[in-house]
Amino acid sequence: MHHVWITAAGFFMSSEDLHSSLYFVNASLQEVVFASTTGTLVPCPAAAVPPATLRWYLATGEESYNVPGIRHVHPNGTLQIFHFPPSSFSKVIHDNTYYCTAENPSGKIRSQDVHIKAVLREPYTVRVADQTAMRGSVAVFKCIIPSSVENYITVVSWERDTLPIISGARFLITSTGALYILDVQKEDELFNYRCMTRHRYTSETRQSNSARLFVPDPTNSAPAILDGFEKREVMASHRVELPCKASGHPAPKYRWLKNNRPLESDSRFHQSVTGLLIERAQPSDTGSYVCEVWNSYGNTEVIGRLTVKEPLKVVVSPRKVKGSVGSQVSLTCSITGSDEYELSWYRNGDKISAGANVRMNGINKENLVMDGMAKSDGGVYQCFARKAKMSAQDFVQVVLEDGTPKILSAFSEKVVGPNEFVSLTCHVKGTPQPAVTWMLDDDVVMKDSRRRIGHSITAEGNVVSYLNISHSQVRDSGVYRCTCNNSAGTVSYQARINVRGPADIRPMKNLTAIAGRDMYIHCHVIGYPYYSIKWYKNSNLLPFNDRQRAFENNGTLKLLNVQKELDEGEYSCHVLVQPQLFKNQSVHVTVKVPPFIQPFEFPRYSIGHRVFVPCVVRSGDLPISITWEKDGKPINDSLGVTIDNIDFTSSLRISNLQRMHNGTYTCIAQNDAAVVKYQSQLIVRVPPRFKVQPQDQDGIYGKSVILNCSADGEPRPAIEWKYSKGAGVPQFQPIALNSGFRVQLLGNGSLLIKHVLEEDAGYYLCKVSNDVGADVSKSMYLNVKIPAMITSYPNNSLATKGEKIEMSCKTHGEKPIMVRWEKEVEKEKQSHMINPDMWRHTVMVKNVGDEVVSTLQVRFFICALSCLASSIGLSGTHTYCYILKVTLYNKVHKLTLVIAPLKHLQNGVIRGYQVCHREHSINGSHQFVCISMEATGETESLSLNNLKKFTEYEVVVQASNSAGPGPASSEVRATTMEDVPSRAPEKVVATAASPESISLYWQTPSREALNGVLQGFRIIYWANLLDGELGEIRNVTTQKAQLELEGLEKYTNYSIQVLAFTRAGDGVRSDQIYIRTKEDVPGPPGGVKAAAASSSVVYVSWLPPLKLNGVIRKYTVFCSSSYPTVVSEFEVAPDEFLYRVHNLSRNRKYSIWVMAVTAAGRGNSSDVITVEPLAKAPAKILTFSGTVTTPWMRDVILPCRAVGDPPPAIKWLKESGSPAPAVIDGRRSIHGNGSFVIKTVKAEDSGYYTCVASNNWGTDEIILNLQVQVPPDQPRLTVTKTTTTSITVSWIPGDNGGSSIRGYILQYSEDNSEKWGSISISPSERSYRLENLNCGTWYKFTLTAQNAVGPGRISEIIEAKTHGKEPQFSKEQELFNSINGTCVKLNLIGWNDGGCPITSFTLEYRQLDSPVWTKVKCTSLTKSLNLQDLQEATWYELQMKVYNTAGLAEKRVKFATLNYDGSTIPPLVKTAVKDPVKKTSNEGMKMMVTISCILVGMVLLFVLLMVLRRRRREQRLKRLVVFFSSKNTRPSDTMNKQQQTLRMHIDIPRAQLLIEERDTMETVDDRSTVLLTDNDFGETAKQKSATVTHSVHYQSLSQATGPLVDVSDVRPGTNPTSRRTAKAGPAARNRYASQWTLNRPHPPVSVHTLSTDWRLGTPRVAGSVDKESDSYSVSPSQDTDRARSSMVSTESASSTYEELARAYEHAKMEEQLRHAKFTITECFISDTSSEQMTAGTNDYTDSLTSSTPSESGICRFTASPPKPQDVCRVINMAVPKAHRPGELVHLPPYLRMDFLLNRGVSGASREVAMGQACLEPQKTRSLKRPALLEPTPMEVPTSRDVQQWQPGTALTLPQREAGTDLAQAAKISTSQESLLDSRGHVKQSNNPYTKSYTLV
Repeated sequence: MHHVWITAAGFFMSSEDLHSSLYFVNASLQEVVFASTTGTLVPCPAAAVPPATLRWYLATGEESYNVPGIRHVHPNGTLQIFHFPPSSFSKVIHDNTYYCTAENPSGKIRSQDVHIKAVLREPYTVRVADQTAMRGSVAVFKCIIPSSVENYITVVSWERDTLPIISGARFLITSTGALYILDVQKEDELFNYRCMTRHRYTSETRQSNSARLFVPDPTNSAPAILDGFEKREVMASHRVELPCKASGHPAPKYRWLKNNRPLESDSRFHQSVTGLLIERAQPSDTGSYVCEVWNSYGNTEVIGRLTVKEPLKVVVSPRKVKGSVGSQVSLTCSITGSDEYELSWYRNGDKISAGANVRMNGINKENLVMDGMAKSDGGVYQCFARKAKMSAQDFVQVVLEDGTPKILSAFSEKVVGPNEFVSLTCHVKGTPQPAVTWMLDDDVVMKDSRRRIGHSITAEGNVVSYLNISHSQVRDSGVYRCTCNNSAGTVSYQARINVRGPADIRPMKNLTAIAGRDMYIHCHVIGYPYYSIKWYKNSNLLPFNDRQRAFENNGTLKLLNVQKELDEGEYSCHVLVQPQLFKNQSVHVTVKVPPFIQPFEFPRYSIGHRVFVPCVVRSGDLPISITWEKDGKPINDSLGVTIDNIDFTSSLRISNLQRMHNGTYTCIAQNDAAVVKYQSQLIVRVPPRFKVQPQDQDGIYGKSVILNCSADGEPRPAIEWKYSKGAGVPQFQPIALNSGFRVQLLGNGSLLIKHVLEEDAGYYLCKVSNDVGADVSKSMYLNVKIPAMITSYPNNSLATKGEKIEMSCKTHGEKPIMVRWEKEVEKEKQSHMINPDMWRHTVMVKNVGDEVVSTLQVRFFICALSCLASSIGLSGTHTYCYILKVTLYNKVHKLTLVIAPLKHLQNGVIRGYQVCHREHSINGSHQFVCISMEATGETESLSLNNLKKFTEYEVVVQASNSAGPGPASSEVRATTMEDVPSRAPEKVVATAASPESISLYWQTPSREALNGVLQGFRIIYWANLLDGELGEIRNVTTQKAQLELEGLEKYTNYSIQVLAFTRAGDGVRSDQIYIRTKEDVPGPPGGVKAAAASSSVVYVSWLPPLKLNGVIRKYTVFCSSSYPTVVSEFEVAPDEFLYRVHNLSRNRKYSIWVMAVTAAGRGNSSDVITVEPLAKAPAKILTFSGTVTTPWMRDVILPCRAVGDPPPAIKWLKESGSPAPAVIDGRRSIHGNGSFVIKTVKAEDSGYYTCVASNNWGTDEIILNLQVQVPPDQPRLTVTKTTTTSITVSWIPGDNGGSSIRGYILQYSEDNSEKWGSISISPSERSYRLENLNCGTWYKFTLTAQNAVGPGRISEIIEAKTHGKEPQFSKEQELFNSINGTCVKLNLIGWNDGGCPITSFTLEYRQLDSPVWTKVKCTSLTKSLNLQDLQEATWYELQMKVYNTAGLAEKRVKFATLNYDGSTIPPLVKTAVKDPVKKTSNEGMKMMVTISCILVGMVLLFVLLMVLRRRRREQRLKRLVVFFSSKNTRPSDTMNKQQQTLRMHIDIPRAQLLIEERDTMETVDDRSTVLLTDNDFGETAKQKSATVTHSVHYQSLSQATGPLVDVSDVRPGTNPTSRRTAKAGPAARNRYASQWTLNRPHPPVSVHTLSTDWRLGTPRVAGSVDKESDSYSVSPSQDTDRARSSMVSTESASSTYEELARAYEHAKMEEQLRHAKFTITECFISDTSSEQMTAGTNDYTDSLTSSTPSESGICRFTASPPKPQDVCRVINMAVPKAHRPGELVHLPPYLRMDFLLNRGVSGASREVAMGQACLEPQKTRSLKRPALLEPTPMEVPTSRDVQQWQPGTALTLPQREAGTDLAQAAKISTSQESLLDSRGHVKQSNNPYTKSYTLV
């Protein structure tokens, strides 16, 4: 592991910062590189005091979650990346940028970016090349390291003949790992040199090959560079070496220049043997360095650039910031180390954006100014500077104090004497500075000659206010109060000052109180001392009730909840000033009663109705004034609203209700006591009407069109579109609308068709409805017009002077169509329209069906006419013409040229061509790349490959003949085809602009990456919902590199991707970025309930808001009583949804409502509900009806909280046709609080559950819909496009299992390869193109969908082959161009590559009588090849092999060289033939005899092999025969020949029983076993057959490498198929999964007891011989590349052969198969094949079936008896059961040893009724399997109990007789549903077909 540190600076804190600080323990960590084999631990660089919460995030802002076994964040903040195999590499986890945050009460800091990169272990080699150095000069050896790993490899040493080389006088090892040998000597040739390297992270070492040094004697020569550099990068203060070494004689001299100037002398610069050495590099050393090398024979130079990097350093000032709420804060960020960087500001880890109160000034936004700081703006502010992978930051803590005034110190109560000086002070702080006022006994203190008031400002900015009283007097006694107030708030302080003197009472003014409110009456006493203060009313000492409070120490009387009748009157204050002497003062209290408005509501009105609403003031003092407002404003007379006021009532009348009357009406009642308002909303229901009616309109093919339809009404009407295709009589059908697809419904009701197609033409109906009045609708017709488009382009043509050519162009579209021909003029760079009237051009137009064909005839064609033609000369005075045809194939990086020189201009025979091409540029700066080719005919073609996409190239051609090369042609230009962009837009930045919008910015990909003309950008985004689901995936397009996404959900986390697109299609998507919209006030709670629990207690429950719009901080519950009007507020924690309101009055109605609160404030109120506390409270349920969603295999709680008096009883019902009591068992229970608990929830637990609560006074119920989520179904995968190097696959998603798809995993593998690749794909994708595939190669693909539950079923394996095939030699080409005595010229142009580039070519030849082949050295396949130095007059054999990625082609021929005189030599075989007829006859006879001998030998060999195999098999299985030999022989029955063949289908997968029915899935309980006895296979002689199918699955042990297989959470029916098997160790079997299919005849009436999901229809008579099959076809399913099946796709392997052997011997003993023909397919069993299974099977040892390594065994056998009469078709299949993960299913008993041993146990005879039928499958409940029991007799049913078998019916399996304990144990569980109806007949089933999937 390697950590990159930029600086070593630490961070220290002063003691005052330690109280609450955040800091970095390692602020320099920039990069962590580690080996995938070791993993890494990365501590969080941030920390805090007090301890902080540490979290890790990806650079996108997504929190780094734990991935078991892959990534984990420890509680101490350490991020751990575990070691992993290369196949598990994930760029998101193993090569990404992370950052860490630390958060505590003082704020939150974000660490600098840390790039974490895993280095995979990959094979590599290092090598050293041989070197040549003259004696006495310098030799340089370099260790050549592959570029893919050179960044991780270090040269550690050099060896010379295995001895390490130590740097010394003659040997020097440089810092770059090069070996210098100085003063080379001749003996240096004798040694081998090699280098040793070490991998920096994996610690692997490599040793290079051995290289030699060749030392010639010195010869005069110019300098040649041995070691140099192009660029070097070094950090400041480090040492750097710039190598420059050259060979030459005499020894060259060196001179260094920097920026083209001689290097200045500097003590840090040293010229050494190796070059220039710079100590302590500085940024000023950056520049271009030139090393000039020369001697007397020449000169050369080394040019390179040195870059000295400084680490980025950031400093934020000021270092300490303390402010207050409302103040301005300004911060400055200074960056050193680079002039180019990206600067960002963060507050508490969140990025800051400029806004109304935030400004960023400066070139790089280095100045941050914030106005009006709020309390939430305090915390840690960070400045980040980033450049490439480097980042630096600094931070400062901004402390904002609350600006609310705070009194730091003040005066205290005291006693003073008369005429004393009194000074009172208040020391207060606040921002802004508060103002202070003084009061005495509630009266403002005024300045006079004795009282002075002033203030002063301290150094800290605090205010000290004072009140000075000189010559104090008795009347100065009293309570003094200083009140301090500013814009942030108000605070006050008071204390009593006593002045000695006669005590008395200040006069008191009469007071007015408001009924229902609290009131204070103060008795102001002056003088001192006094002894007591008492209050009286009507001579009664107060208090005399619990609403009165008297405070004797300060003379205050408090009246609670003032009542007019009780509290109005005169109150007297009595002060005891001396013993027996009282002073008193009286005050009269008048109580006024405020108005109380009786609540009123507007009923539902429609337009045109009459309205009358009264507002009645039920109580309150008269006179009362009543007024009305509408929407907060006085009602305008123009509305036509009449208001009638009579005494204490006011009525509102509307005679003709219109839409303008919509609004909120408020009744305002006012008297002397208070103003009271009550409001209600009037909603005028308006029937729908069109605002914009649909009209017939045209749509253009390929363009978008909007079908306008808009309507209004109240409530807002819903708009539905229907469609009728074509122009006939409309038959409207609803249009399936879904945002994101081609057809969308816009917000205003209009219909948008994004891409109009021809089939869109037809009638469209817009229907508007809102449940008020009649619906309205209107239809329109859309006429699709097709624009003119060219369907067939003219071909590029080749012509010579004097010819006439024709070119045609086909068009299609709306008539009329005008076709115009143009000719491009090369010199003018523009096109000119061809005038058809000119004598050389003729244009003909004709209509062919719907198409228009335009034909252009050119009568006279010369080179100068064509844009692709030009004239060049050829070694003489004549000219000739090249006409180049440039054809663009569907390759974006390939051009094909056709070269055709005119014959009369060749001036000889063309020998070859030189074709040169280069990228086109204005100044011609690009260099030509030239290719030479030989001339082979009249025309030549050449493909220019590996060109850049969508790039214009210039091509010139030069021909040559025997006289030499001619002049080059003028340049011809052509552009490669457009392609999709190869890179995603860069630096995608998202900012939350508001609660409903996000601003996006990005950078356009470079021109090289666009690969075409940019058409725009596509933004794909979706919401990541709180429940883990994904919102609707949307996409928008834009032309600009920025976009504002609007109409988003509030406070929602969005995933966003951006891509660029060209005309070729969409490019690469950017990585997902995550951004959350801003917080807003929440919506109203989703529902509110209130119920009385007793006479004084009410419980309130509510649902969270449907629109949270932020983080709920709390809930506020409001409780209001009608009289008096008192509103109480109660705050509730955000995670609680129930509140108990107590101390309520009995039989009084209360109004209850709830609000949610976020940081943005209070949200909308819920509905107001009314509740009344009752002593006999009826049962009410506080829980809400709704849907409960949960992943399967988890525990789920269905809540049901109920209250009442007495407490109600709870019972639960489940809907299954009709409500029935919910089953209570070990998995289901009811808690004491009424909740229904289901453990390990299964799919069948889904449904509607009803909770019923009841007591003596009432009943209540709720319904909960339980939805169990399961993994998604398999997608349907298809191949849509293939090229030579890519395959595009598309898919249709399957059922999502109740949870939205989170993504896909595409797995692919080359055919016959064990290595599978895995690609994660976004959930929005429906296709994927795999690039860089091998040409002409078969590939296999599977696809898995993932949802919140986990990965689902793997799709079926599909195959596709990339284009291309093996090389071929054309039959039209001759291999030999010429042959003479010693040389042969081969014509290799006949080889074509088959569409795949040829990778290698070998050619060998030999004399026929020689075994030695001579190999011709050739690096590539040329067009011709000469074989020289051959023997004259000799026969040779020639062998050629041509390879490409698709395969190999081989060609062998024989040829003979000529005699010295040029004559040919005799043929190989020379026979004297006198009679041709006889010769032919003799040859025919010989051939027949030879063929006959060969055939006879093959037959004898085959027979011998079959005999040997049979004997060997019989020996291996002889022990098994013993078990069957004891069985009686079943009598043959002629009726058996009429039996219907039964199919028994046994699946044995590697994981667990996972079978799926099409319409239902059932589950078998744990610890299931199969009970089968001899009777299970017995049958009577008179029984007829029926068909049953059985599926058996059992657990396997090991899993090898291969495609993704996750059986930890598998859904019934999943099929995560593994195609390949890796050899396991001795302790584990090879992974396998096998499928067996057994065909067996059974009686027509099948009566059989089976206690599980196995259903066999074959009762037997005790002692009868088994007749299980007249046809077996049994085999492990072999998974081949050409056989794809959704049933099973597996590998054959070990333990399945034992069962197959038993099944084979069992079949051989069948009487029906006595004369059958057995076909056996053998295969070799691996050495682990006989290992026993340890899970899901019984342990046994059977030496009969054990095998030795490489022993042959049965892979498949088929028994084919005479075909029985087909009584009924096999339409019946197994009824499979779904197993829960973790359950083990035992093997079928008839495949187990213990079952075979028990076959001899006789059972009671069974009688079976006769019948003719076919067995149908049945749907059943889960059946519990009892433990394995002894065979028990079976009850004999009568014939009337047997139902005729019909399609769609099923016969159940009757239970065993309940006579013994054993029989009782075998009964089906009573909790399971019976398979019989009340009459004992079979229940009907609608599931005749099933499908079995096997999990590998």
